[in-house]
Amino acid sequence: MNSRCRRAAAYVGALGVFVCLGFADTGAQDQRPDFTGVWTTYVDATQGRAGGAGGGRGAQPDLPMTAEAQRKVADYQALIKGTGDTPGGFCLGTGMPGSMLGSGGYPMEIIQRPNQITIIYEAHNEVRRVYLGDRIVPEADRLPGRNGHSTARWEGDTLVVETTNLIEQVDQRYAHSDKARIVERYRMTKGPNGERVLVNEMTMTDPVFYTQPVKAEKKWAEVPNGHLLPYECAEEAWNIHLEQLAEKARTK
Repeated sequence: MNSRCRRAAAYVGALGVFVCLGFADTGAQDQRPDFTGVWTTYVDATQGRAGGAGGGRGAQPDLPMTAEAQRKVADYQALIKGTGDTPGGFCLGTGMPGSMLGSGGYPMEIIQRPNQITIIYEAHNEVRRVYLGDRIVPEADRLPGRNGHSTARWEGDTLVVETTNLIEQVDQRYAHSDKARIVERYRMTKGPNGERVLVNEMTMTDPVFYTQPVKAEKKWAEVPNGHLLPYECAEEAWNIHLEQLAEKARTK
């Protein structure tokens, strides 16, 4: 075989490997479910109950809280006792993980792209941006917030989302410190009538607020051709109100 033939054979061989690798990657992506759509809390008709954890606010479930966490939650409850005040009353979103586990029973919308998944909770227009691949923000550039910062990766057909950079919150059922780390595992399944059901298994670890990991599960049913309605919110008003309540308590 002359040199030209050898070069051609090597080129064809390399091209074949490239094509095969390309098809393999495409096949892996094809196995990933598309979560795009509007979703509402799944109700299991066979058991007559909603699928998963309850709302984001209200009385705390039985959680393995540290003494520090119990004190902070008790101080907050004493501060707002008798006022009927809630962050939601001041149009303030719940924050993670309550926004995902409850959102007051309001639906959510997921917009999925290969390198970013956007989750919009109708309640308070809360928005989560989940970044993948080259869209993942460097840790030094991440800002803390109620919903934190979320990055994700695929494990087969399961989307694994990790959320950090949270702020301390004592005004939701799943209170947590700013050291909390939330890992969610999203997967698609089907209901008894073949409807699409989205399942999320959550694990939250927080060395300041909890003595062991906190786990919960949430299920949603797809709303065919669903749409979200507008909902406005503002955090500053709620923080000002809490400062006013604290001032009143100090002057009594």
